[in-house]
Amino acid sequence: MKKTDDQMLVIFGASGDLAARKLLPALYQLFKGGFLPENYVILGTSRSPLTDDEFKRKAFLEGGYVDPGKEDRQQMAAFAEKIFYEPIEGYESDYSGLRDRITGLNESHKTGNNYVFYLSTPPGVYKNIAEKLCEAGLSDESQGWSRLIVEKPFGYSLETAQALNQQLLQYFKESQIYRIDHYLGKETVQNLLVTRFSNSVFEPLWNRNYIRHIEITNAEDIGVEKRGGYYDKSGALRDMFQNHLLQVVSLVAMEPPLEATAEEIRNEKVKALKSIRIMKDEDTLRNNTIRGQYVATEIDGKQVKGYREEEGVDPGSLTETYAAIKFYMDNWRWKDVPFYVRTAKRMPTKVTEVVVHFKSTPHSLFIGANKDNRLIIRIHPDEGILMKFGVKVPGQGFVVEEANLDFYYAQLPNSRVMEAYERLLLDAMQGDATLYARGDEVEAAWKFVDPILDFWKNGNDVRMYGYAAGVWGPEHSDALIDGDYIWRNPCPNLADAPGYCVLC
Repeated sequence: MKKTDDQMLVIFGASGDLAARKLLPALYQLFKGGFLPENYVILGTSRSPLTDDEFKRKAFLEGGYVDPGKEDRQQMAAFAEKIFYEPIEGYESDYSGLRDRITGLNESHKTGNNYVFYLSTPPGVYKNIAEKLCEAGLSDESQGWSRLIVEKPFGYSLETAQALNQQLLQYFKESQIYRIDHYLGKETVQNLLVTRFSNSVFEPLWNRNYIRHIEITNAEDIGVEKRGGYYDKSGALRDMFQNHLLQVVSLVAMEPPLEATAEEIRNEKVKALKSIRIMKDEDTLRNNTIRGQYVATEIDGKQVKGYREEEGVDPGSLTETYAAIKFYMDNWRWKDVPFYVRTAKRMPTKVTEVVVHFKSTPHSLFIGANKDNRLIIRIHPDEGILMKFGVKVPGQGFVVEEANLDFYYAQLPNSRVMEAYERLLLDAMQGDATLYARGDEVEAAWKFVDPILDFWKNGNDVRMYGYAAGVWGPEHSDALIDGDYIWRNPCPNLADAPGYCVLC
């Protein structure tokens, strides 16, 4: 286990939902697991006028997302002793009072002048916070270290992402900035690297010679819920594809790093993202992208709203809730191998998975032996890996049917899988940026996405397809995939053979 220095976590926007729903529960799990250093302090700050005790009760002890009925109250109380709160007038105001509180807690709790600043705030105030921290001397690393964690969305376009990077780099070095993407905290996303680079059976086949195409699906069974106002300004491509799914693409497509360090792994991810062929002309964009919106329907006897009927959504909105993109990578490994990536709301089930379709044998000898081998890496739920391959049906002759070879994380004995925020917070504490996006990664992703967004907004003959809530997207979405192939529409269970899939 890596050593974790004594330190202080300062959460900006601490009175908001994220601190109570994700951050404090994750830190509490790390505390229970013995991962926090002996001298550790959590200082919440926001414009809400709360005392230390009021914040502890509101965000953790009583109003938070840790259930006191299921936890050891003494353990919860011990963790709460590490939590403090300091109000500020505004994120652009003077930070001298906050600096004095940080200095006092640092001295009294011996946190070694080591600070992590978590910006659980709108991106519009990132620059103000970074500037004020720098003015207060809190970005200085002469006596300890200082790190800045920022949440997505990191930019709204390439131009805004570049501007935000430049703003933050005025006050913090790139090595101090941690752009958090909770998808990379998922154990099965990280397992993509291990599956590829620690198994000699896969790596020699992981290229254009043996792989026909790569398919990635991210589906949610819910709609936009109470996020209609935000989502209508964002859409599926910005909300999921540009960040989460292109990060997954980079892990699937990257070259082997020289060593398993943050810098080497992120170098290879950037190379992969930069090799994605940018679509520029309208015909290419029209033929390789599909967008859609869910429309009202009835599911299990209940009426489900369409997207345009959701709270906060413009009744004439052209914001996509379904996005499917076909693209290529212009490099040696992936030449002419299509990647198909889709993300959507109001699908039949919630699932995220990567499917590697291997090429068929050059000549089919046996009856039924016409299906490709597929490697399915399930990110959520029912996390695991499934290999589809052909076996002989018992009896005379050579009749082949498809069989499963599978592994499930749930099968591992006595191993609790960390939640994404637990893993990412611990990595930031230890200075490991492997699972955090670097500035050039973010910009490379936007360079690919920007022309698609521009075409959808300003192009000629751009269609917005409707699909009934609860189905697998627009009717013609399978036409995006070349040949006699269609999307794999998975059920909640990884093993999707009859008898395993949940149908209702």
